[in-house]
Amino acid sequence: MTNSTTRTLQLGRFAPTLAVTDIDRSISFFREFLALEVNFTNGQPVGFAIVRNGAAELHLTLVKNHHGGSHNVAHLLVDDAAALYSTMDAAGVRMIKGLRDADYGLRGFVFCDPDGNRIDVGQSMP
Repeated sequence: MTNSTTRTLQLGRFAPTLAVTDIDRSISFFREFLALEVNFTNGQPVGFAIVRNGAAELHLTLVKNHHGGSHNVAHLLVDDAAALYSTMDAAGVRMIKGLRDADYGLRGFVFCDPDGNRIDVGQSMP
């Protein structure tokens, strides 16, 4: 369905929200591996946080009984998928799909954060 509103709609920030069971642990994880820094927190104790690196932004929301699913919840484009994979794999991060070159032009892998949220990482190949 297309109408005049959707044809002229300009989007701004669009950020995935991950359910996590421990905000501090998640912030530490994403800081260590993706260099995401805290941009905003809400609540006392903190129940919501925004972490970002450049244009990449991730919202973390506290859900005490959360369990990751069997689907990817976010897709992240990086400039060196092999280096990130190597770093994460060496640190024992759970990998769902190993580093591979796909026929659609992306080199990538899928990892899980500490709460089992699956994140697909890709790098455009020439």
